[in-house]
Amino acid sequence: MVKILLGLLMALFAALSQAAVDVNKGSQAELESVRGIGPAMSARLLDERKKSAFKDWTDLIDRIKGIGPGNASKFSEAGLTVNGSLYEGGARTKQVSKKLPTASPATVAKDDKK
Repeated sequence: MVKILLGLLMALFAALSQAAVDVNKGSQAELESVRGIGPAMSARLLDERKKSAFKDWTDLIDRIKGIGPGNASKFSEAGLTVNGSLYEGGARTKQVSKKLPTASPATVAKDDKK
């Protein structure tokens, strides 16, 4: 019975240690409790939050230097939320337009004769 109670207490403690911290509501200490967020990052978050609340993860990524899709994903996994939402985006991909080789009219004419 004691082992069961001890196990339940440990599970409760583990769940509380992973509690979500909303970037728009958390104190500096709460923000720093998220793995990967230190004093400098929490200060940037709080300073920017004074200007206006973060609308969503895209707004957070755009406004805070040092947070890109990779860090946003890590912070979200560690319990950070924006307006109660976890980060669902992936790495932003650059669209690269590749210029496909085009056949010259002379090449097309040769191929048509075959």
